[in-house]
Formats: sequence, C-alpha cells, structure tokens
Amino acid sequence: MAASEFIYGRRPVAEAERGRRRVLRKWTSDDTDAAELTRLAGSPDHQGIVAEVEPYPYADPGSLLREPDGLVVALDQIQDPHNLGAVCRSAEVAGASGVVIPERRAAGVTAAVCKASAGAVEHLPVARVRNLADWLAEARDAGAWIYGADAEADATYADTDLTGKVVLVLGSEGKGLRPRVASGCDLLLSIPVRGRVGSLNVSTAAAVLLFEAARQRGLAGAS
Repeated sequence: MAASEFIYGRRPVAEAERGRRRVLRKWTSDDTDAAELTRLAGSPDHQGIVAEVEPYPYADPGSLLREPDGLVVALDQIQDPHNLGAVCRSAEVAGASGVVIPERRAAGVTAAVCKASAGAVEHLPVARVRNLADWLAEARDAGAWIYGADAEADATYADTDLTGKVVLVLGSEGKGLRPRVASGCDLLLSIPVRGRVGSLNVSTAAAVLLFEAARQRGLAGAS
C-alpha cells in the first residue's frame, strides 16, 4: 500500500481536512502554477488546489451492519469512478451507514471518486468485500432486508417498506445485477419511468432509493 496519495479540488480537500485521514501537504495556485498542480493531481480539474493525504481508510464491512436501522448501499461492479463518487455523495447526504463495493472489477476510492463525491467519501464509511453475494448473505444473517434495483421488477420502490436494517443493491452500468447477486436479494424493486429512455443512471437510481428510504424513516431534511 502506498504511504500517501493525492486528492484535488476545493471541496474534497476541505472535507479531507475535516475527515478521518491526515492531510500531509497542500499546494494551491498561490504556491505553484497550474501545470504543476495538474501534474500532481493527474487531472486538470484541480480548481487550484491539490493535497497529499494518507491512504483511504476502508471500513470493516461488518461494522456497517451493526446499527439496528442501518441503511447500506451495495454496488455490484460499478467501474465508473464518477458514478461511484455520485452514489457516495447521495449516500452520505441521505444519512446512510455506508457503501460496500467489491475488491475486483470495480472502482475503488480514488482522487477522481473523491472529487465526484464532493469529499463525501472522507466522512462516509466505504468497505470492500471479496465476494458481494457472500456479504449479502452475511447481511441477511445480521437481520437486514436486501433490496435489489431491477428496471424490470414488478415491485416498485415507493410501495416497499425501506425502514429498519436495509441494504440497497445496484448493478453495473448496462449490465445490472449479476445473477448470483440478484438471487441473494429478498426482493427486486423497479423505479417506474415515463420517458423514452429505458433506465436511470446508477447514481440517479441510488439517489431515488436512498431518499425514499430517508423519507420513510423520517430523517431530518426528508419530506
């Protein structure tokens, strides 16, 4: 594991300074030119600030199941870092307990994910698991209800009780849930759409499900 890594962008760096990992060094446009910031960040989207930080502290997957009414998002092989970041941002704002991602064939928490999440990953627990289907079985044993997102499902998200200990499972872009992951769900849910586009982006679908769960739970800010 690397001793440190770089993140960039005003909000991600600000949240890292308030979060769990230590900021080791920071560069701004007052200190150096844009070309050097781009080199450090590996991206031109640095907004004039780059920071060297400790490696991302992944959470213990089991810890996300300890709350009796915990709300967890499990992502099945989401490879686009922008989608992962957007899901994490929605999960943090909606008050979720955390996000679970596979160790392989999936995006991890990188600087691009941190930027897309607006720094939410600095506060939201994100756990990696070797086998997502096996972790879902552990979640069920821990008393969680497992709901998978499926555009073709008969049950709809708004007609489903999303209170209590719940895991929301969303699949990869274009492929949906893998068969073994889908079979590990207690129920598959759809989000009815009226337009001509066949389905929602995974991060948008996650936001819809998360905020419906928040509404049902009566969390502050949900209406």
